[in-house]
Amino acid sequence: MSELRTGRAGLRGLYAVTPDEADTVRLLARTERVLAGHPVLLQYRNKAADAALRRVQARALQALCRRAGVPFIINDDLALALELDADGAHLGRDDGAPAAARLALGADRILGLTCYADWARATEGAAVGADYIAFGAMFPSQTKPNAPPAPFGLIARARRELGLPVAAIGGITLDNAAEVLDAGADLLAVVNDVFGATDPAARAQAYRRLF
Repeated sequence: MSELRTGRAGLRGLYAVTPDEADTVRLLARTERVLAGHPVLLQYRNKAADAALRRVQARALQALCRRAGVPFIINDDLALALELDADGAHLGRDDGAPAAARLALGADRILGLTCYADWARATEGAAVGADYIAFGAMFPSQTKPNAPPAPFGLIARARRELGLPVAAIGGITLDNAAEVLDAGADLLAVVNDVFGATDPAARAQAYRRLF
């Protein structure tokens, strides 16, 4: 069992999320630099990859995360997270019942849920024992161009009523991150502003300093 599994403890900081990248060598090189900036979590997300490529990339990324001491989360694929014994899974509304995911992952792995702007899904996540919930898009997003905007008030309400760490996702940059943190976010889930930076390690460290 990985020593990285922390559940809700320590879930505060940069949550680095990989971009859709078909070139595995390039993805690993960028990810290694991001990990050098010490995000609190790294999520593998590749909507454009087929199952075979996802498995290859996820296995390689997991090895990088283990060496860096950063928990490794797999997006949208509970079966793959279980197959690889990843540190957790992050699931959207079409990725199965949260209660079933919690049971399958067990108490030691991390379960995160995308809640969009859906308060009912957030309360469901709290009820089944999710380790964090995510709202977004907070800003216009290249990664989620069709996602409806999520009001900042959801973050404060979740912190107040649900007692769970809250991740904010969608269009977050260093220029607007303070707005989301002021609203009460614990985690900043970022794709392009970290992986697309000229120096991903320095950008990740800059986010780390916000906390």
